[in-house]
Amino acid sequence: MMLPLPVILGDVGGTFARFAVLSEHGRPEVLLAKAPTASHRTIITAIRDALRQHRGAPPRSAIIAAAGPLSRGAVHLTNANWTIDPAVIGQELELDEVVLTNDYTATAAALPGFCRDGGGALRIGSCDDRAGPQLVLGPGTGLGAAALLPFGRTRVIQATEAGHVEFGPVSEREFRIWPLLERVHGRITAEALLSGAGVVRLYRAVAAVHRAAAPFETPAAIIAGWRGGDRIALEALRLFVTLLGRFAGDLALIFGANGGVFIAGGIAPRIEPLFTHDGTFRAAFEHKAPFEGTMRLAPTYLIMRAEPVLAGLSAIAADRESFLMHAAHWRAGSR
Repeated sequence: MMLPLPVILGDVGGTFARFAVLSEHGRPEVLLAKAPTASHRTIITAIRDALRQHRGAPPRSAIIAAAGPLSRGAVHLTNANWTIDPAVIGQELELDEVVLTNDYTATAAALPGFCRDGGGALRIGSCDDRAGPQLVLGPGTGLGAAALLPFGRTRVIQATEAGHVEFGPVSEREFRIWPLLERVHGRITAEALLSGAGVVRLYRAVAAVHRAAAPFETPAAIIAGWRGGDRIALEALRLFVTLLGRFAGDLALIFGANGGVFIAGGIAPRIEPLFTHDGTFRAAFEHKAPFEGTMRLAPTYLIMRAEPVLAGLSAIAADRESFLMHAAHWRAGSR
């Protein structure tokens, strides 16, 4: 079943909100706006502002992916102060239908397309959702993860809050670093390290181990420092890639992701050489005794394509019944 055209597509994260319009199924979506989430008080004002760039027929439906768990038919963003309710969106914008889901649910829906056309991804191995489950995870403002599970002609999407599990040290170096890491709510979770804020935490802890200065205060500054030859920034980012590889490998074992593991998010593409010209990521990914042989066969992708969430939303809008997923659905006239 297709959503009525034109469809508003929304990728709403803790840092940025992106909106596009899909006017024809099977055709590329048209990006309308990318703006800081904090620049609008509500999603309604953000969508209305984005639609000022739309010159076609008025939208009839919307599908929104939001960075937070779906609870009681709505999402309260994990890292921003928006509550997103599909009924409110539908009524305020006079739409026929609205679908709301998790952002990594939408990204997972795009994975079969990435396998077919590459999606601008850098790969190790050949992915195939017919070979088994696929997994996507991505460090950005937070750390999202979802699995795509083939079931006959249907693909089941399981969103997770895997980023909030505890995360511990393994190597001797990590045991020196861990006591110096900033805790979040008294915990060290995967998201506390594998996110934009996590890059900063790792950098400061590595600098403390070396008793070195830590002048860079943002992920962008740390990445720029690495590009400029700063050794503390390099060590912190290599540690980040190692931990991401280990976490991706853990999730691949949990879900049996023989069909491919995809790395998305805003950070990984910016440090692509550390994934592709250095064996750090794959070494950590495969180091899963006694299953190293299994892990060596699991393909991994680094998604370089811009706006993968919007690609997944387009796939769902075109054929919603081929995906079984947790979503809230509002139709005009419903209560």
